[in-house]
Amino acid sequence: MAGLPGVRDDFPIFDRQIDGRRITFLDSAASSQKPRQVLDAMRAFEESSYANVHRGAYRLSVEATDRYEAARRAVAQFIGTDDADEVAFTRGATSALNAIAGSWGADHLGPGRTVLLSLMEHHANIVPWQQIARMTGATLEYIGLDDDFQLDLDELRSKLDERTAVVALTGMSNVLGSMPPIGLIADWVHEVGAVLVVDGAQLVPHAPVDVSTLGADFLVFSGHKMLGPTGIGAMWGRREHLERMEPWETGGEMIANVGLFESTWAAI
Repeated sequence: MAGLPGVRDDFPIFDRQIDGRRITFLDSAASSQKPRQVLDAMRAFEESSYANVHRGAYRLSVEATDRYEAARRAVAQFIGTDDADEVAFTRGATSALNAIAGSWGADHLGPGRTVLLSLMEHHANIVPWQQIARMTGATLEYIGLDDDFQLDLDELRSKLDERTAVVALTGMSNVLGSMPPIGLIADWVHEVGAVLVVDGAQLVPHAPVDVSTLGADFLVFSGHKMLGPTGIGAMWGRREHLERMEPWETGGEMIANVGLFESTWAAI
């Protein structure tokens, strides 16, 4: 931040000293600090505009709903889609990956189908696929790294076949910083009729992302790694996939009609 005058002043936490020394924070890949602009916006909403969204016709609820949907449109624009309905807010990237594995995976995985992951994945992009593979009888396979600690593209290409249902890869490794060529990989994945899930928890904060050209079918990321609140993230998915997925979580807001014995789902 030394080369960006005034930026440090945007972060109140840097006013603090530990053992008489000014804080230097080097853990932003795990979770970033929040600037005053974010903290002020959160505080202003809680103090002056809070109400449940999509639940009331009174002024506060309408204002909260408008701001909520404006945030969704802003996120959609930020990642390059004109269709804000393709963006779902989640509790974070991990929650989004669980939703994809649990919903899309439950409908498309089974014996004889393969899930391809890489050895550089974060646990959040491993464990959900382990669980759904165990429940459905699908097979997990892993792609290794080459001598430069990049994804081994030759191995990936050799493992893609008609059994492949989904390839789930990081867009940027949280350990190595490696960035697989997602566009090229997407072409290969789609050639065999599979879908590509990208864990963008590091990619989205660190590089421009445009889902209209990225090639992925799903992209997930977290707010807390990019100056935003803890406990919120986003899942983007192509409309054609989302409309065919069963809801991962059910409850009050996601239904069109509810009956005593069955319900119908709201639009995505």
